[in-house]
Amino acid sequence: MSLSLTVLGTASPHPRPGRPCSGYLLSGGGAEVWVDAGPGSFAELQRHTDPARLDAIWISHLHADHCADLLSAFYALAYGGLTPAAPVPVYAPGDCAQRLAGFFGRPDAGFMGGVFDFRTLHDGHTARHGDLLLTSGAVLHDVEAYGLRAECAGRTLVYSGDSGPCDALLHLAAGADLFLCEADIDEHREGEQVHLTPEEVGAAARLAGVGELLVTHVGPTLTTEAATTRAAAAFGGPTAAARVGEMRVV
Repeated sequence: MSLSLTVLGTASPHPRPGRPCSGYLLSGGGAEVWVDAGPGSFAELQRHTDPARLDAIWISHLHADHCADLLSAFYALAYGGLTPAAPVPVYAPGDCAQRLAGFFGRPDAGFMGGVFDFRTLHDGHTARHGDLLLTSGAVLHDVEAYGLRAECAGRTLVYSGDSGPCDALLHLAAGADLFLCEADIDEHREGEQVHLTPEEVGAAARLAGVGELLVTHVGPTLTTEAATTRAAAAFGGPTAAARVGEMRVV
């Protein structure tokens, strides 16, 4: 019944050797949910579970480094012998199904109905699988984007997705036991507020009163070590870097 997180990928904006893009396996309450499907994360997912047993897939937004491996998953589940017992719910922004259909040159997404059951996210969207409760909150980005609050057995994990600094993220993360948060940029370009600096990540963790901070999605202008050190200084609490293959019990 415990809530756990397995890191499948953390890279931004493209996969690197041994480091896929954003992807996580969330387990708890008898359910398994693949959170974000960045390139390379589907292969890592198979190290930790049978994809045919997934209870759901949850996608924060439709930038390729967070969703492109849905294509790999479709091929595996439809043609690769990993057939699920029933279509897997895919919680994602509304255009997700049509984007995938476009890759196949199809006018609509109906042909994927035997594999994926697309369900549109919105601010405040909730879903329950077993004893795992998922709540989505709209966050600030340059496309429609959501953070995720996962609750099970009295423990809470919050994932920022991609987000600029915003009150909505603080509200979503309030009191979380573990805050998995992107620290993509070294500093903001003029007029851009679509990602977080390490200092903003640490400040968000402090203001939200989280128990532990896990830094992820560090972009090419930073090293993971530098981003984690800077975020830790701003937070003042337990801070670590997300590492591919690591599993944490929340």
